Amino acid sequence: MILTLLVAAILGALVGGLARLFVPGTVKGGCGTNIALGVVGAILGSIVFRVLLGIGFTGFNLWSFFVSVVGAILFLLIHRAFRK
Repeated sequence: MILTLLVAAILGALVGGLARLFVPGTVKGGCGTNIALGVVGAILGSIVFRVLLGIGFTGFNLWSFFVSVVGAILFLLIHRAFRK
C-alpha cells in the first residue's frame, strides 16, 4: 500500500511537471502542486478519453501516463481560461 502511494506520487510529480512544461506560467508551486496536478490530470484525462475512445486510465503503463499528461494539460488550460 505504501509503495503504491509512493509510485503514484512519483508518477503524479512527473505528469504534473511535464504538463507545466507544455503550458508554462499557469500555476505556481512546487512538487506538491505537481503531484496534485498529476492526480487531477489522471482523473480528467481518464474521463475525457473514456468518453471519446472508450478507454481511459488502465493502470501504471505508457498509455495511462499519456492519458494523465493530456488530462493535466487540459486542466491547466481550463485553469488559465477561468483565471483571466
